[in-house]
Amino acid sequence: MAASVQGGRTGNLPAEANAFVGREAELAEIAGLLGTERLVTLTGPGGVGKSRLALRAAHATHAGFPGGAWLVELSELRDPALLVNAVAQATRSTEQTLRPLLETVCEHLAGAPLLLVLDTCEHVLDECARVVQELLAHVAELRVLATSRQPLGVPGERLLTVAPLPLGEHDDAVALFAARAAAALPSFALTEANRPHVAAICARLDGIPLALEIAAVRLRGFPLDRLLEGLDSRFDLLVSPARPRLARHQTLRTAIGWSHELCTPLERLLWARLSVFAGGWDVEAAEFVCHGGPLDAEEILALLASLTEKSIVTREDDGAAVRYRMLDTVRSFGAEWLAELGEEQALRRRHRDYYRWIARQGEAEWLGPGQRMWAERLSTEHGNVRLAMEECLAAPEPETALELAGTLWYFWFACGFTEEGRAYLERALSRTPGDGGPEHTLAVWAHRLVTVVPDDLEAAESVSAAYVWLAEERRLPVPALPLTGASLAVRGESARSAVLYGSAGRAPAGDGGAEFFQLLTLALQAYLLAGQAAFERCATVGERLRQDCAKRGELWMRAWGDFFVSLAGIGLGHADEAVGSAREALAAKWRVHDRLGAAAVADLLVAAQASRGEDELAAHLLGISRRLWHTAGLPQLGSPDTTVFHREYERRLRATLGDARFTDAVRTGQELEPGAALRLALGGASEGPEL
Repeated sequence: MAASVQGGRTGNLPAEANAFVGREAELAEIAGLLGTERLVTLTGPGGVGKSRLALRAAHATHAGFPGGAWLVELSELRDPALLVNAVAQATRSTEQTLRPLLETVCEHLAGAPLLLVLDTCEHVLDECARVVQELLAHVAELRVLATSRQPLGVPGERLLTVAPLPLGEHDDAVALFAARAAAALPSFALTEANRPHVAAICARLDGIPLALEIAAVRLRGFPLDRLLEGLDSRFDLLVSPARPRLARHQTLRTAIGWSHELCTPLERLLWARLSVFAGGWDVEAAEFVCHGGPLDAEEILALLASLTEKSIVTREDDGAAVRYRMLDTVRSFGAEWLAELGEEQALRRRHRDYYRWIARQGEAEWLGPGQRMWAERLSTEHGNVRLAMEECLAAPEPETALELAGTLWYFWFACGFTEEGRAYLERALSRTPGDGGPEHTLAVWAHRLVTVVPDDLEAAESVSAAYVWLAEERRLPVPALPLTGASLAVRGESARSAVLYGSAGRAPAGDGGAEFFQLLTLALQAYLLAGQAAFERCATVGERLRQDCAKRGELWMRAWGDFFVSLAGIGLGHADEAVGSAREALAAKWRVHDRLGAAAVADLLVAAQASRGEDELAAHLLGISRRLWHTAGLPQLGSPDTTVFHREYERRLRATLGDARFTDAVRTGQELEPGAALRLALGGASEGPEL
């Protein structure tokens, strides 16, 4: 889910799929509580509308949170240990750090007031409580709105129980049913004649929103009176005469169960098998994972359309790809049937194997024209990738976990998930001490790759300090540049060897890893030459890196080639060419979600523009650079007090512009919303890569 900017406000709240009905009193109460309380938890049974109410409340109160309103969907999370990663991913914090990730997230969120919506906390309740308590303790301006079937139990938590909708003929339950019925069947209209029937249906379903929405879709096949009769007969089968009223959770299960009975046998089978996915899936995934027995792969697309028509499955089309998903309660119902069928383990293994295949395909094509597509696809499938990793780690054969964790090196390394990848790789490696074959070699190499990313900021700073000395001694037009980000800062040849080779001194297994090995060697050569101010040789190596990547149609490593060509250009006095190469690098880094790389390139642009005499623009870019370092989860690198680069440029630009102009220009750059900041950095283009 991409971050959005709405009226200058940032966040990642998705658009509401349909009109919100009722709940005015609850919305007003939530808005009031968020003004005075730091943690508000919406509780209630499944299907009562907690998630939808929280999303509506977040949209309604968004204007009061300059730092943005951020939704963290936890329903697809299976491992509580990944909760902080989920928060980091949703809020655009980086995972490219060896510091505790929660500490990094706290720093990233600090500043302007912001709202964090944690949706569906109950299945990771203890970890939610721990993380929320830490966030509230360290982020003073933070407000948290949580949804959970149980309270989090955090000190200061304010609970708001979400009740079913009021049931009168002119109340919210009837209005919701009528709205959803009209959407399902455009000819439907609520009239005084049919209102009593609608009210009776709502009463039968206890005013539970999900049950009402499921029942409303049934109007496509039943008139109102038949729908009410069907619900009555279904309830009579399940309710004893001694128990005239169902518990609310039983009511919801009854409504879902009736929809299940109205499905064909093949639709029921597909429903059950689809429950193994985390978050969502596309048609290819459904065909691979769910076919077998009476269910042919060729039938699955039509069956998905039928389940969508019945509102069992929802279809999402963003213009680039079509995906499907199920609500948690509906998925849980399908999972119970899958267990009853005895297919759960087989389907989980098939799901695992599909995403192992996806990972291998992505690795084989990563260094090519499909790189951006794979970055987007793996980010979209993150929940399923995690589920596949957990299944591999649970398998008796340790090689499967080593193979998948190692094969995903490009996802962990280049797309901002190094901390998560490192954790998975360490878990996989702990099961196979010693040399376990090619899978082990690949996992060791991948682990060294993701570990070196943030581990050598000190080394990069020492190279930058030497560069300052060279610049002063030789009166070069550029001061030090922190060549951090994406593991290009390494401690000499020993660290270089450790990264490029596994413990046994072998190149990594896998075609993608082997190719990347060659490109990384060039990048490291360019880095070491830049540290020696050997600009002509640096430019030659950087150009070779660009050409090798261009032959493959590759973006991410080519951007480092652009980076070093630009850096060399500044050192050689070719400032205009340096600006062009740096802009190419910045655009590519954002397209593949490399936050650290983008921040490093932004620093380079400051130097390039300053060397052209564009001092005010350079000061704007210095503010943008600080914001990007903060977005990357390393805010200290955006501070003028902590890096050679920022200290040097603050001194030079302040002297040129004067204190007032310099301060205003930096603040302006730092406060630009992401799209405007990127457009300015790229030369004022009307359109740029999405942030």
